[in-house]
Amino acid sequence: MPELMLIKRFARTDDASSLNAGRRRALRAGASTLILALTGPRLAFANAIVAVRVWPARDYTRVTLETDNPVKFQQQLMESPNRFVIDLDEVDLNPALRDLVAKIQPNDPQIAQVRVGQFKPGVVRMVFDLKAGVKPQSFTLPPVAGYKYRTVFDLYPAVEPDPLMELLAQTANKAQALAQNSQPPHTSPPSSGAGTPSTEESEAFFQRYAQRESGQRPSRPSPATPPSPATPDKTPPLAQRKDDDDDTYVSPPRGPKTARLLTIALDPGHGGEDPGAIGGAGTYEKVVVLQIAKRLRQKIENEPNMRVMMTRDADFFVPLGVRVQKARRVEADLFMSIHADAFTSPSANGASVFALSERGATSATARLLEKTQNASDLIGGVNIKTNDRTVAHALLDMSTTAQIRDSKVFGSALLAQIGTVAPRLHSPNVEQASFAVLKAPDIPSVLVETAFISNAKEERNLIDPAYQDRLAEALLKGIKAYFAKNPPIAKNRTA
Repeated sequence: MPELMLIKRFARTDDASSLNAGRRRALRAGASTLILALTGPRLAFANAIVAVRVWPARDYTRVTLETDNPVKFQQQLMESPNRFVIDLDEVDLNPALRDLVAKIQPNDPQIAQVRVGQFKPGVVRMVFDLKAGVKPQSFTLPPVAGYKYRTVFDLYPAVEPDPLMELLAQTANKAQALAQNSQPPHTSPPSSGAGTPSTEESEAFFQRYAQRESGQRPSRPSPATPPSPATPDKTPPLAQRKDDDDDTYVSPPRGPKTARLLTIALDPGHGGEDPGAIGGAGTYEKVVVLQIAKRLRQKIENEPNMRVMMTRDADFFVPLGVRVQKARRVEADLFMSIHADAFTSPSANGASVFALSERGATSATARLLEKTQNASDLIGGVNIKTNDRTVAHALLDMSTTAQIRDSKVFGSALLAQIGTVAPRLHSPNVEQASFAVLKAPDIPSVLVETAFISNAKEERNLIDPAYQDRLAEALLKGIKAYFAKNPPIAKNRTA
C-alpha cells in the first residue's frame, strides 16, 4: 500500500510538471506569434530587386530598378562635388543591387561612379558621383511586356545637347575637310563654291544662330566676292534657302547662290529598355537596326551634298514624340525610321515600306505593326508627368495630305532599290498605317521594315555585315533617286 501511494504521488507530480511545461510552451508560442505579427507586415511588403540596368548615352543616362512591387524612395541632388543620392525604403541590399557598381562604364557621359550600401535596416542608399551637373527625372512604370514594376531614374545633362548645333558643327567640319581635299598643293584656299561654305561663312552663320536663339534679330551676312569664272563649280545644283533665319548655310545677298546641304534624319527603332522584336536565335531588333543605320550614316556622310542626323546613335530609348521633334528641330528634308519587326507566323518574310495613314492601316500586317510600334513608349518607359500631352497631341495631329503624298513617293523610290537586294518584298507597294513616329507634318517620312526578324532566314541576313552594307547602299540609292526627281523646296522655321 505505501508503494501504491508513492506511485500515485509521483504521478500527480509528473502531471503537474507536464501541465507547467505545456503552459510554458504555449507562452513561448504566443510570444512568437506576437513577434511575427509585429514584424510580418514589413517582411510582406519588403521589395526584392529583380534586376538593375544602366543605359548610358549623350542625351541622358537611365538607371532602371526592376522590382516585385513599387519602390518607395527619396532622392536628393547635391553639389560640390556633384552627387545624386537615392534612398530606397523597405529594401535590403542584395546581389542585384551590388552589381550596379560594375554596370557604370568609364565612358558614361553623366556618372563617374556609384556607391551602394545598407544605410540602415530596410533602407539602401545609392550615391551617384556625377561628372557634371544633371537634371534628374524619376518615375515608376507598371508591369508591361514581361517587365515587373520599374523605377526609372533619368539623369539629363544640365546643358542638354542641341541636335541642331551638333549638325551644324558636323557640317562645318565637313566643309573644311572638302575644302582641304580639293585644295591644290602650294595654293591659297579657293573661294566658297555652291554647297561648300567657307570658314568665314561658317563663323558668320554660327553668330547669326546664336543671335536668334538669344532673341536678337540676326544680322545679315556681308557680301562676298564671286568666285572666279576660271574655276567653275561642278557641284550638282540643289534647291536654295530663301530666308535668313534658317539653320543651314545661305549665300550672301549680293554674291553667288549657295546650295544648302540635304538633311536626312535616320531613326533606328526601339533601344534601351525596349528591345523591339526578338528573333528565334535571340537577335534584338534594336541592335541590328542601329548597325544598319550607322552603315547608312557613313554612306550619307560620304556624299558631298548631304548630311545626317540620327535620333539615337547608341543603345538608349527615345520616345516616339521626341524622335519626331529631333527631326523637325534640324528641319530634315527626309525622315527614315528603320525596323525589323516580327509577325505571328515565322513564315512571314520580305521587306516593306510604310507611309502615314489618316484612315487606318492598309493591311492586317500593317495593323499589327502599327499596334506594336506605337506601344514602344509603354515598353521603353516615358515619364508622362513631364510631357506636355497637349503639345504632343497637337504635333502628331498636324499631318497633312501633302506630307503623305511625298512620303509615298519617297517610299516607292526606296522599294525600287530595296528590291534589288532583299530576297523578297513583302509588298511591292508602299503600305500605310498610323505610325506615331511618321507624324511630322512637314517632312516626308517613311518606316522601313528591312525584314521579319521572326523568320529564321531573314534573321541570318540581318546579322550579316555584308548584307547590312548592301541594304544600306540600296537605301542611299533610294534617297538619291527621290531627290533626283523631287528636289527639296525652301523651308521656313516651324519649330
